[in-house]
Parts: sequence; structure tokens; C-alpha cells
Amino acid sequence: MPNQRRRPYFIIFFSLLAFVLASLPTTSFSASSTEINIGVDETLKRFSQDIPGGNEFLKRAKGLLVFPKVIKAGFFIGGEYGEGALLINGRTRAYYNTAAASIGIQAGAQSKSIVLVFLTEEALLKFQQFEGWKVGVDGSVAVVEWGAAEDINTIDIHDPIIGFVFSNKGLMVNLTLEGSKFTRITK
Repeated sequence: MPNQRRRPYFIIFFSLLAFVLASLPTTSFSASSTEINIGVDETLKRFSQDIPGGNEFLKRAKGLLVFPKVIKAGFFIGGEYGEGALLINGRTRAYYNTAAASIGIQAGAQSKSIVLVFLTEEALLKFQQFEGWKVGVDGSVAVVEWGAAEDINTIDIHDPIIGFVFSNKGLMVNLTLEGSKFTRITK
């Protein structure tokens, strides 16, 4: 009798796990290099327009890692995935994907864009040495939050890698990139 009581929980758990795994993109859904480049250009244009001082801030960057569309989906167990490009001096040098998993109270799906700004050559070179670079393990990323009327150039930033996470509604606050892994891919 006790095993029969646990059976519905196992069925629910494995059903949810199957849903999450089926929701994650596979290589057959991966974007082409042209699609990624178009998305990167649009994301940087939106960043420059929507964030006061954003364009001037990007000019100081030694490199940019841009993910135009990162999809996060889940029901208690979640995952996120997106593809992007590393730009140095305005040119694409490599393509990357980002992936992360999470467990907790969550349901649904959302889309976001991520821009990582490398402000020092040392941070950029260290990032490029890894095939897979995990935030919080291989390096840290300071996620910037500020008020809508505040200019990014007025913020005193000393961290070598700065992260911006935003959606179609603007900058997303109270987010972390901790645990996200960035892996070089071939396109």
C-alpha cells in the first residue's frame, strides 16, 4: 500500500522532468551565424537606445558577449538556453551558447537578452581561454541595476566584467547570472 501512495508523485515528477527536457532547445533548433549576427546587432541597437549613456559605455568595452534571446522555461525545475556572439572591436570573433538550470518555485517561460561587457583586456583574455566558462566558478559578473533616469556613465563601475539583462519591457532587476555557463560553439 505505501508504494501505491508514492506512485502519483513519481508520475508527476517524471512528467514535469519530461516537460522541461522537451522544452529545452536541441541543436536542430540552433540559429545560423547570420541569424545570431542580426540578433546581436538589434540587441546592441536596443541597448544603446533604451539605456541612457549605453552607447558611450559600449565604446569603452574591450569585448562584448551578446545573447539576443535567452529562453527560460520550467515548472519547479527550469532551464534556460540561448545563443550569441563574442564581439571584439565590433567584429564577431566566436559564437557561444548559454545554459543554466534552476530548481524552485517557478512556472512558465520568459525571454531575455544578455549583454556582457568586458572592460579589461585581462578579463577578456581569461574568458577566451575557456571552452566553457561558468559564472561564479571561472569568473564573476557584476549585474548592473540603476534607475530609469540615471545615465550609465554616472555609475562608478570598477568590475572587469559587467552584465546587463533586459527584456522588451526594459532592464530586468534583481537578476543574477550566477551558475550560467557560456560555451564556445561552431557556426
